[in-house]
Amino acid sequence: MSTNLQTALTAMLGKAAHEAGMTVLSAEAGTDFNNHPTATFKLGLSADAPPDKTLQLELSDAFDFEKPDLLPEMTTHLREAAKRLRNPRPDAYVTLAGLAISLNQFAWPFHRSTSGADTYIVHGVAHLEDGTQSPLHTKIAASMTVTFAEIVPAPEQPYAETFIYNAIRKTFDQGQLELLKSGNRQPVPVTTRYYSRWQKKFFFADTDDASRLEFLELKAYWLSHVLGAGQPVWIADPRDAQYLNTTDEELKRMAVDLSKQGILTLTDDYAAPTPALLTRAEEYHAKLHAALDITKPTFNEEMRAGHTNM
Repeated sequence: MSTNLQTALTAMLGKAAHEAGMTVLSAEAGTDFNNHPTATFKLGLSADAPPDKTLQLELSDAFDFEKPDLLPEMTTHLREAAKRLRNPRPDAYVTLAGLAISLNQFAWPFHRSTSGADTYIVHGVAHLEDGTQSPLHTKIAASMTVTFAEIVPAPEQPYAETFIYNAIRKTFDQGQLELLKSGNRQPVPVTTRYYSRWQKKFFFADTDDASRLEFLELKAYWLSHVLGAGQPVWIADPRDAQYLNTTDEELKRMAVDLSKQGILTLTDDYAAPTPALLTRAEEYHAKLHAALDITKPTFNEEMRAGHTNM
């Protein structure tokens, strides 16, 4: 492991990574948005993990995740990340609307808004991943209200990444993020409407068996076939389960059903599409383009065309 950082945090992270079956490849000192010190770790499944199969984890330098209420979630985060790193594109996701996107370049941890709003902000980028190396992307400013922050164990990456990523997917589904060749940051508000204090769980979408099955098919098509050259993807990702308002066990059951139908091939919790699924390629591409269309600001387009009385 290369390092310019030797702190108690380094030792704690190394221990947690080992328990999750990962290796800390490097540990570097850095700074956050407000120039406060951070520790940036790069982790992989092995010492020779390629760059595209590594996890970057950035934490506040003084963060202590061995506190009793923080350690279990950190451990869960790393164990799930280890499974996600076995995907051909660990940074890629699909949305219910049919978009294939990657999420990266997030600058953790949260920082307080500089605009005067009573919110915490994290910046990142979403890219369209349609297999054409499209230049379309969205610079994101995800904002978490102070009220919402009370729900989160700590304003750090392991405790927020999943719901931030799912809020981004939800905002794409609503047509409220536009994919562009260039542009300013676009907001992704994260509020208590995404969380039930009574049930102590997040809610992003109301889905049924049909929509969940279609989601798994989309995931296998885009992430395995288009982006992964047929390599299998983790089909029971708890991050997807939260987004779909279901459980990873239910996603496993549905994947087994799709396997029996000849739509997926399954190896443990990982799935790849069969030729039968690939016959629907035209349908999936049409769905992606329809999802792109709803992200375009039609009001502004009409104004540019002169179709306005303002």
